[in-house]
Amino acid sequence: MTYTIKSLSKESRPREKLSKHGANTLSNEELLAIILGTGSGKLNALELARLVLGQFDNQFSNLARASVSDLISIKGIGPAKAVSIKSMFEIANRKQEEFHEAKRITSSEGAYEQVAFLADLAVEEFWVLYLSRSNEVLKKVKVSQGGVAGTVVDTKVIAKEAVSNLASSIILAHNHPSGNTKASEQDKVITRKLKDGLKMLDVQVIDHIIVARNRYLSFADEGLL
Repeated sequence: MTYTIKSLSKESRPREKLSKHGANTLSNEELLAIILGTGSGKLNALELARLVLGQFDNQFSNLARASVSDLISIKGIGPAKAVSIKSMFEIANRKQEEFHEAKRITSSEGAYEQVAFLADLAVEEFWVLYLSRSNEVLKKVKVSQGGVAGTVVDTKVIAKEAVSNLASSIILAHNHPSGNTKASEQDKVITRKLKDGLKMLDVQVIDHIIVARNRYLSFADEGLL
């Protein structure tokens, strides 16, 4: 039997529940229902949220990788709702970036935290962390974006940013949308090329992080540098 949100007790309605008890008390579908705002057809917002999450194995990490067109293909999700969902994840990504700015990198885990947002992308992107002499992040730059299988990296672009920001070292990072953390031969070639090319500028490549879903590989940890 179909029911509306208003038919629930006030304590059980997502918005009222959040206001009274805090956002951390809400389930994933309740949080998503608030973002959706309304239901569609015979489904109320909670039911629609449950339907959407079910399409992505009830994982926000999977939902975050969906494109606007992927979301619109779900019955009950129009352009406005799809854009709201994508905006929610972009806000989360930017908050994470702000939190990690100017943080000192002391391990591969710390480097991964800086680029963990790459796990949500459906296409491959290549980023560089520019570090000070004390390993603080000076700047985080996307240097290229490709397709599902790869991206092109320009050494000159990376070198120019290193000089402009007076970086002492850099950390390379890119994602594998396939979920495979294994470094390809192309990954190794790019890393060696950048490491050799930046030596003349006295800039060290201290790691290369490959992000794959919720896992990562560190070239430094694996002895691949």
